[in-house]
Amino acid sequence: MGLVFRTLMASEIDVRIATVTEKGISLLLYKDARCDMNILDETVGSYNWKRDHTRDNANCIVSIWDNEKSQWISKEDTGTESFTEKEKGLASDSFKRACFNWGIGRELYTAPFIWISSDKCNITSSEFQGKKKYTCKDNFYVSQIFYDDAKNIEALAINDSKTKKNVFMFDCRKKG
Repeated sequence: MGLVFRTLMASEIDVRIATVTEKGISLLLYKDARCDMNILDETVGSYNWKRDHTRDNANCIVSIWDNEKSQWISKEDTGTESFTEKEKGLASDSFKRACFNWGIGRELYTAPFIWISSDKCNITSSEFQGKKKYTCKDNFYVSQIFYDDAKNIEALAINDSKTKKNVFMFDCRKKG
């Protein structure tokens, strides 16, 4: 079958805050289910893949039609509930994880640790039961991303959505 999915474009990668401290925030890169559906449609055609959910949406099976074998080839994974819509989040997460098994967006696992210092974001604090809690409501986006031949992230730029200013830059490409 030899199926290869392309790497994600900057516009297909979402950014969320993972942790917040008084000194700064760490960010995570992720893709959403619509991105997976679009890449499946683009790569194998909208009629050549399907998804099935089992165990009350906890597991998702993504199958792709293999013309050479005249059969469906499947990969499966399980998900976790989201904080907002539990059932929808569970189905979406299991689908995205099954798509990772196919290789869609797997390059995100090569992302560097993304740390934004407090001078580049708006961190607020509050007291709860005598303990300080830090929050950040800023939003961020991937403005540029580059991959090497092995699909590892070799350069990445993240900007603040409101100010459009760069807040993170990573570049390990060879200079010269």
